[in-house]
Amino acid sequence: MAPATLRETVLKAAVDYIAEHGPDGLSFRQVAVAAGVSHQAPYHHFTDRKGIFAAIAAEGYEMFTQAMLDALARDSAEPAADLLESYVEFALSHRGHFRVMFRPDLCSLADDPELQRVADGSFDVLVDFVRTELGPKASIVDIRARATAMWSLAHGLATLLIDGPLEPKIGPIKNRRALIRAVAQQSGLVSPKSRRR
Repeated sequence: MAPATLRETVLKAAVDYIAEHGPDGLSFRQVAVAAGVSHQAPYHHFTDRKGIFAAIAAEGYEMFTQAMLDALARDSAEPAADLLESYVEFALSHRGHFRVMFRPDLCSLADDPELQRVADGSFDVLVDFVRTELGPKASIVDIRARATAMWSLAHGLATLLIDGPLEPKIGPIKNRRALIRAVAQQSGLVSPKSRRR
């Protein structure tokens, strides 16, 4: 494996910091110290915080898209549950990325066409799945509504697991996979008997 480049080292240090502390307090000085480089080194690749947040988000969306595609490639009896689970597991496994990706105050999609492209790629996976699941007679309104419901469910559960008071309220979660699937079934979005069409 090739040694990490300066850009990769700086980016990883920023992601690790955000995973532990959140993005709001991030500074280039902290990133440089964590990466073991000079205070000026991050500026060689990122002109400001906005640049490093955009890079984190873009990397996150690429991994996120692949995680969802991998989930759907399993060809299981419950593809919708697999998709929701992949969302939550990605968020928990990549907290540093997740805490930046959906924050327009940190990285505006409107100002970055490449970031917009990779973000759209993730959403397209969900919309394409819903379109296939609902069948050719489904209206665009129904497709958008179901995609929004699935997105809201997964994002809300992921956020509660990462930053919210879920376990203090419901008790220790011994089987996260079972919880995700039970929540999906309770929502009516996923049936135990659902199958890919």
